[in-house]
Amino acid sequence: MKLNTLAPAPGARKRCKRLGRGDASGHGGTSTRGHKGQKARSGGYHKRAFEGGQTPIIRRLPKRGFHNPFRTPVAIVNLDQLTDWPAATPITPEALKEKGLVRPRMEVVKVLGRGEPGQSLRLKGVRVSATAKQKIEAAGGAIEVGS
Repeated sequence: MKLNTLAPAPGARKRCKRLGRGDASGHGGTSTRGHKGQKARSGGYHKRAFEGGQTPIIRRLPKRGFHNPFRTPVAIVNLDQLTDWPAATPITPEALKEKGLVRPRMEVVKVLGRGEPGQSLRLKGVRVSATAKQKIEAAGGAIEVGS
């Protein structure tokens, strides 16, 4: 076998459409582009937002709002979601992710005070609202700051 004898398997490659090589080729003359106009020219087509010459909607509508690039998304869990939590295990962001209460990519978790804790809960490395903190401590639970 030599490099000059290598060839693709028969039927593996289609021949390219040879445009503008005379009328006998079937793709001569206009080269399958139709007659005249913007789309027949080289490099001729319009932008994605082009609306036939009228001012595009992206320019007609005003700019509004602000997107903070430094925002950290916070996952929210309420006390009524933690009623069937095993008493001995601490509630950490990782444990909440394993149970499916928090999405995997969320880094910060905050517990809010909707509902009542069924038993004393032990929170670790989770943010807690003031009402949730009152209810947890009233039920005999504990909150550890940090992870």
